[in-house]
Amino acid sequence: MTIKVKVLERPVGEVSYLRATVKGLALTFKHLVDPHKVTVQYPEERWDISPRWRGTHRMLTTEDGKAKCVACGLCPTVCPANCIKLVPGEDEDGNRYPLVFEIDEFRCIFCGYCQEVCPEEAIHVGRHYENAEYSRDRFVYDLERLTSQSHAVCEMWDPADPKGE
Repeated sequence: MTIKVKVLERPVGEVSYLRATVKGLALTFKHLVDPHKVTVQYPEERWDISPRWRGTHRMLTTEDGKAKCVACGLCPTVCPANCIKLVPGEDEDGNRYPLVFEIDEFRCIFCGYCQEVCPEEAIHVGRHYENAEYSRDRFVYDLERLTSQSHAVCEMWDPADPKGE
């Protein structure tokens, strides 16, 4: 099979780009007077995000303020980005708890697998999306920071409602 190449002749004389310029200006003017503007004055106005939005993580706590996590190790096992660090510990009564629980938000792809696999429903991806920090090490969320988060949690997709309404 041979490849055919179509050779286009370039204009030789002077070429007027007036028609293309007028078309571009007309399109710009059309958007300028369009009543459906999409600009949002951000700090004052905010768009409503989906209840299924997956943002910054959050660790739920028990009534006495301790993390609900039992350090089973399922979340770091299932995490495709390998962003969760968990070191389990055990108290004198035999109850497991995390000695170290860290999530690197830079590495996280916000898939929500950690929330789905947690047997205690301790870790959740929240609906918080304003994650600006001044240094990179502030994006590693430790257990204290995860438990202090108070934003709403994500409502994962419900298989009984396939359209997500």
